[in-house]
Amino acid sequence: MAEKLIISISGVRGIVGDNLTQSIAAEYGCAFGAFLKEKNFGSRITGHGSRLSVCIGQDSRTSGQMLKSAVSAGLCSVGINVVDLGLVTTPSVGVMVKELRCSGGVVITASHNPIQYNGIKLQLSNGIAPPVDDAEQIKQYFLDKRFTPVDAPNCGEVTSNDQANDVHISKVLAIIEKQKIAERKFKVALDSVNGAGGSVAKKLLAELSCEIIAINDEPTGLFAHTPEPTVENVKELCEVVKASRADIGFAQDPDADRLAIVDETGKYIGEEYTLALAAKYMFSHKTGKAATNLSTSRMIDEIASEADGQVVRTAVGEANVANAMLEHNCIIGGEGNGGVIDLRVSPVRDSLVGIVLILQLMAETRKTVSQLVNKIGTYYMSKDKVAADRTQAQQIIDLAKETFTEAKLNITDGCRFDFEDGWLHLRPSNTEPVMRIIVEATDPRTAQKYIDVVSKIREQVLG
Repeated sequence: MAEKLIISISGVRGIVGDNLTQSIAAEYGCAFGAFLKEKNFGSRITGHGSRLSVCIGQDSRTSGQMLKSAVSAGLCSVGINVVDLGLVTTPSVGVMVKELRCSGGVVITASHNPIQYNGIKLQLSNGIAPPVDDAEQIKQYFLDKRFTPVDAPNCGEVTSNDQANDVHISKVLAIIEKQKIAERKFKVALDSVNGAGGSVAKKLLAELSCEIIAINDEPTGLFAHTPEPTVENVKELCEVVKASRADIGFAQDPDADRLAIVDETGKYIGEEYTLALAAKYMFSHKTGKAATNLSTSRMIDEIASEADGQVVRTAVGEANVANAMLEHNCIIGGEGNGGVIDLRVSPVRDSLVGIVLILQLMAETRKTVSQLVNKIGTYYMSKDKVAADRTQAQQIIDLAKETFTEAKLNITDGCRFDFEDGWLHLRPSNTEPVMRIIVEATDPRTAQKYIDVVSKIREQVLG
């Protein structure tokens, strides 16, 4: 059975040549352009002098150029100018949307999904994915084909801009003390999984006088391993760190908005520690608020608490975290999937931000990665998903509320149950008929205790 095209808050994702084709991409470009014109001008007809612009970039997937051309054609056909940034990272597009004062941004990427997938991510003028109401409106424009091509004189134009990497790097360097890192001359191993992040990350590390050992850094789009930077997929990087005696290993995903870490012994410490270590640096310099989603480790709460700071918890999704950061003027934010957001750079998860904040922490404390991790503490986390439609998922959640009467509840997104010895998050997926189960505890046995209870409740609901 063929998969359906996924249309979500951030855009579309599908299998190229199956449910994601050139014509679909062009129509989605038309829909986004029509939405932007309505949002900015209402029903007023606009001419060349008041034309909106959208910047567009792609990761290294081989289908990227085709889809980028199609989306660009769709945008131009409804009278939107397009600035082609070339092969760049998702956070670089977020930076350039604001730098060029564009009305929106588009990234052709399927993030960490396998090579057969690609997608079209959308950003508004603030660099953030559209809020739910706007995303639903764009979706309806697309499904209803609610867009009208303009005549020849009013078609949009395509121009090129090759400055995204340089602008991005300059903004990232501005948030740290470059000389402190440069003095340490760190040896850094980097795995960019043949995605968009290799070139810009190597240039950034060179600016910091790091010795770079890069693997899978050519942006061929032919991923050397399954692209999600999980423990199973970065074994080569672990071996390289250990063999070369590197100070740290960094693993990016194809569009470089996520970052996983390998310590100096070659041990994968994972994505949850990316935000925790970045937060540790930020809270060592100032007190304030951090924002993250309900499925992210409790480590950030403890780090913030030690600095008399606070953590704002949101529904899962980068846009939710970014909007909370803007609302609460947060000094750091992100998600437990290795995404770090610093508003001084852009409101987008950014592996380059994660890299510099962690190197700065190492430079200032003169501690190794393993020493920093040990100081934060060790937690056990389990992430799983089980078949359940939204009605079934809600029944499971309701029964869990009746069972875990001692827990503190947060129902912003599904339900998070906080206990003294850990927490449990149950939420229906926004993109597939499954319920996600995330558990964190001080040890595997405690986590399994909560997993077993949920399993019994699920059996009761599903039979």
